[in-house]
Amino acid sequence: MKFGASTFIWVSPFSKITLDLLKKAKEMGFDELEVCIEDPGTIDTAAIIDAAQEVGIGVLICGAFGPDRDISSEDAEIRKSGVRYIKTCIDMAQAVDSPLVSGPMYSATGKCALLSPSEREQQWSRAVENMKALADYAGERGVKLAVETLNRFETDFLNTVDQGLDFFHRIGRDNVGFLLDTFHMNIEEKNMGDALRRAGKKIFNFHACSNDRGTPGEDHLPWGDITDALKDIGYDDYVVIESFTTDIVEIARAVSLWRPLAASQDALAGNGLAFLKRIF
Repeated sequence: MKFGASTFIWVSPFSKITLDLLKKAKEMGFDELEVCIEDPGTIDTAAIIDAAQEVGIGVLICGAFGPDRDISSEDAEIRKSGVRYIKTCIDMAQAVDSPLVSGPMYSATGKCALLSPSEREQQWSRAVENMKALADYAGERGVKLAVETLNRFETDFLNTVDQGLDFFHRIGRDNVGFLLDTFHMNIEEKNMGDALRRAGKKIFNFHACSNDRGTPGEDHLPWGDITDALKDIGYDDYVVIESFTTDIVEIARAVSLWRPLAASQDALAGNGLAFLKRIF
């Protein structure tokens, strides 16, 4: 396993002035830093490459999907904007040697509506069409797309592994698979171990998060079942801690984080990493 930490644990947005996180994560014992591309204008890929190589840590790229980055939108201009953004993330992934781009790239986070069957099918068709083109673009650059299922309060589109498998079948590209997150799975899946086994080789990235988005291990999640399932399917790639800080009002509001989840963000990351290394 390669253990990672999300930049969201400490900062938002990641930029040239927060490159020290690469060194911090390495010194804490992480193998990877998952960099979220909130504003591409703040990202200096050359500086990231230099800093990562200097300390000896890998970089993963993840996207942030607001209303103007919705490839399933009824508005053609918004769909184009979403495609442009994801292509930018793919280009950045290629530049920093990230094997994948992760995130709920099929829609805008927070977009929830009770659509009719025909409206829902149109939404899926728009997303599938764009994902096919994006998968081809990514494939030409040696990048995989790790699509994240979210809980029902954050999206009306993909909530479960079974929905994701249907989505991937329609796309029909080998380089499209899952980012699965235990926080979301705890809400949506009947049995997390069984869901992980159904996802199988389609799992490209894995977020190991507690049920409250705090420290992994300080929760009620069935970690024994989770690790057994991942071993059963031969998963041996990324295990990333994603959490958020209440110090940044905008991101705390976006993820409904109203209270600190640990004594400090460093404690959350460090204690979570120790737990994950122990159980894996």
